[in-house]
Amino acid sequence: MSILNFVVSSFVVLSFIAFVVGIAWRVWLYASTPAPLRVFTAPAPATRAGAAVRVGREVALFESLFRADKFLWLVSMLFHVGLLLVLLRHLRYFITPPPLPVALMQPLGIIGSFAMVAGLVGLIARRLFDPRVRYISRATDMAVLLLLLAIAVSGLAMTFIAPPDIMAVKQYLAGLWRFDPQPLPADPALIIHLVLAAALMAVLPYSKLLHVAGVFFSSTRNQPDDARRERHVAAWARPLDQHRS
Repeated sequence: MSILNFVVSSFVVLSFIAFVVGIAWRVWLYASTPAPLRVFTAPAPATRAGAAVRVGREVALFESLFRADKFLWLVSMLFHVGLLLVLLRHLRYFITPPPLPVALMQPLGIIGSFAMVAGLVGLIARRLFDPRVRYISRATDMAVLLLLLAIAVSGLAMTFIAPPDIMAVKQYLAGLWRFDPQPLPADPALIIHLVLAAALMAVLPYSKLLHVAGVFFSSTRNQPDDARRERHVAAWARPLDQHRS
């Protein structure tokens, strides 16, 4: 195994481990954080089923964002829908032979790449040219957006400028998951793309990007408006006999 192969493969595997551990840790923190008071955003549904539907609309349609900022909603939808299509397209690298739906949606994945780039450009422009957003932005916020943009651009470069050997890429990735290292394809665009994607996996659980998991635990979205029907008492305010039980 060459030194480059060892370094890149080690970085990808360690980043994936950091991603899994970090996601599990953050989800555990979200799930274990007590929410004794009803802090929903009105108008809220009165049942748990209605609250679940509300969360579903938020995840799929960015409902509250649409009401608040139409431009941000548009660029966010472009980015997220494009990212979803790109991830689905990448299933062909992990499933051999790829199922028919994955094979048929390959052109949609390419369209999704352009949508992802357009959304990221819009998000970056918003942070640069909106004075209020620029004032509250940190260097890390811009760095994450630029990292995502570099991943998308390097992926497009592999599609239209320097296509890699698909079978070699499949063998290499399969070897990583089996801890059976295979030769790293000697393709600069592929290596750059892998390193950037691994860097994103490593930082995602510890950045603002984890709203993808946090939205499901948001008290303002997942709680029903049932305070008039049920009494909610914080654990520290319960009688002593209830504490013992």
